[in-house]
Amino acid sequence: MGNLTLIRTNSDNADFRSLVTLLDKDLAIRDGDDHTFYAQFNKVDAIKEVVVAYQNELPVGCGAIKPFSENAAEIKRMFVHPDYRKQGIAAKILTELENWAAELGFKECVLETGKKQPEAIALYQKVGYKIIPNYGQYIGVNNSVCMAKPLPKS
Repeated sequence: MGNLTLIRTNSDNADFRSLVTLLDKDLAIRDGDDHTFYAQFNKVDAIKEVVVAYQNELPVGCGAIKPFSENAAEIKRMFVHPDYRKQGIAAKILTELENWAAELGFKECVLETGKKQPEAIALYQKVGYKIIPNYGQYIGVNNSVCMAKPLPKS
């Protein structure tokens, strides 16, 4: 297992960028022809709130939040390297992002994931996310699953 360290950074972080490259390759395989549609909403330029997870100083996972509305932060770019999955790393990243969102004054977190990512859906449900109607650019997109979770009052 080793020591897991979470750092708060932003999207200029080189380790975050390298993890996102792996994430995009993974999504391209899963989403196939739909990938180009999703890719346009996942540009990483200028995300101010990014969490990177390190195990024994190796970057093994990441996630980010960005403002979605006045009250909601959107979870983006959640990824754990395939060699490090099933160890609870994603849940720890998610908790850190939720805490950060609460500190910034947001009342809830929303996210979008794909039906082709059942592991992600299972994780989000396990930690309290509920499926909601698809929002924004995902309305009417059959492969999209949108979820939300209220944040504890700080």
